[in-house]
Amino acid sequence: METKKTLPILFAVMFLVMVGFGIIIPVLPFYAEEIGASPTQLGLLMAVYSFMQLLFAPVWGRISDKIGRKPVIMIGILGLSLSFFMMALSTELWMLFAARIIGGILSSANMPTVMAYVADITSLEDRGKGMGIIGAATGLGFIFGPAIGGVFSEQSLHIPFYLAGGFSLLTFIFVLFVLKESLSSEQRKAQETKKKAPFMAALKGPNAILFFLQLFVTLSLAGLEATYAYFAATTAGLEAVQLGYIFMIMGLAQAVVQGGLVGKLTKRFGEGFVIQLGIFISAVGFSLILFTENFFTAALFLTIFGIGNGLIRPGVSSLLTKTSSSGHGSVTGLLSSFDSLGRIIGPPLGGLLFSITIGMPYLYGLFLSIIAFMVFQIYKVRLRNVQVEN
Repeated sequence: METKKTLPILFAVMFLVMVGFGIIIPVLPFYAEEIGASPTQLGLLMAVYSFMQLLFAPVWGRISDKIGRKPVIMIGILGLSLSFFMMALSTELWMLFAARIIGGILSSANMPTVMAYVADITSLEDRGKGMGIIGAATGLGFIFGPAIGGVFSEQSLHIPFYLAGGFSLLTFIFVLFVLKESLSSEQRKAQETKKKAPFMAALKGPNAILFFLQLFVTLSLAGLEATYAYFAATTAGLEAVQLGYIFMIMGLAQAVVQGGLVGKLTKRFGEGFVIQLGIFISAVGFSLILFTENFFTAALFLTIFGIGNGLIRPGVSSLLTKTSSSGHGSVTGLLSSFDSLGRIIGPPLGGLLFSITIGMPYLYGLFLSIIAFMVFQIYKVRLRNVQVEN
């Protein structure tokens, strides 16, 4: 399978998936409120999706090792489409929760399986580049999706959900006819012979540290996402439209770095350098955010943070798929699970810290960045010790 031809297809798949997902982001809170959700119920509605992904991402990753990537990706996209149509037709709050639960269970197949697909088709040298391209596709989808959802929500709150469902259905058809399977039957048999269970990979060996490093990074990111709108409004008087532009600028910069720079840096210096550089830049970004005064400084400082954050996940994904003894799907599924755990804990923790002092979530993010950097140093020492023993 030619990597040069397949990576653009995977980029298109993840971009379309995230556009569909992003369409409902600006609409869901108002839609749930219209059905009768309280603020607490809205929070639970958001959390239940991430909780399902926490539980099922490793399961789908392991299934993809056994039956192949393409069928699992198709299940994930079809499940996403089904959940959107269910939400569009919801008239009671329990129906909305059912749709989010089903969506979380099935759509958790997408990200880990696509990352495992990238690991299947890329050489060790180009692994970081492939993971960066998927990260760029995800970021761009999150830029365009909410913008589309916001425009169509002016007509009716139901329309974005139908639109997202249709978008996902088209993506399913695209995958069905265009994407080829990356795992041959021989490779699947080889995956099945690997004895180590996916969760054991997080509990034993140096790789365990990388999963927790990703958890710390996601915790800090989720805390920022949950509080930044309030922070920017308080410190710089920014409104929703301006915040939208700021996040768009950050997303574009992040996509450019992931789609172009990550591969070059990884090939020249290795994943370890890229991960540490990302953590350092993120820490600088967290520090600068505290000095936000206007639109320009808000956009600049948040973009610096976003670029740093965008370097870390591709590097971690690449390093794990290179060094783990488990199948690629098992590893990427477990990584997505840790990511989801961070997105469950991060927002309420960020909100709690913000209620104490408005700058606290970013000081906490700086602290977590320092911890993540130290954790990676421990990883390097443990990896070196294992290599010496072998």
